[in-house]
Amino acid sequence: MNILVISGSPRRGGNTEIMAEAFAKGARESGNTVTIEKMSSLTVAPCLDCEYCFSHDGVCVQHDGMTEILKAFDQADMVVFASPIYWFNVTAQIKAVIDRLYARAQKGMHPSSSALLLDSGSPGVFGGAVTAYKDTVKYLHWTDRGIYAISGMKSKGAMKDSPDLKRVTDFGRSLK
Repeated sequence: MNILVISGSPRRGGNTEIMAEAFAKGARESGNTVTIEKMSSLTVAPCLDCEYCFSHDGVCVQHDGMTEILKAFDQADMVVFASPIYWFNVTAQIKAVIDRLYARAQKGMHPSSSALLLDSGSPGVFGGAVTAYKDTVKYLHWTDRGIYAISGMKSKGAMKDSPDLKRVTDFGRSLK
């Protein structure tokens, strides 16, 4: 299976990237091909709702990091959204990516399944992101492969010491 992981944290080497890498490691061990696109090294502007993509076979009028993400998205069987929680929802960076997937509204979306990886310093703050994710999955008729939320990430790198990180690696390993 070809899996695209979109890591939505603007922080390089932070907890979300550690979580995404752990998932990818497990998925690769099971023979999957995994591409990770990191918002810490890409810039994606918000959707302009100009609908240029509707008359240009899904090509967006904006040329930024989303061009690279859409190429990987078009090859992916599964997409994994990974994000820290900022104020009860995913980051603005990953939200911009999700909004720009609008470029595939007419052309069609290749992935047929998805998963969600979330982390936060606080427990009980995942509801908004989970609800939006579930609504998206339902609307697109994707198969939800799982939601993993890890709290207690009070400092950069804390994920490395989280006992829950193994569950994320095992989840990746379980995909075939």
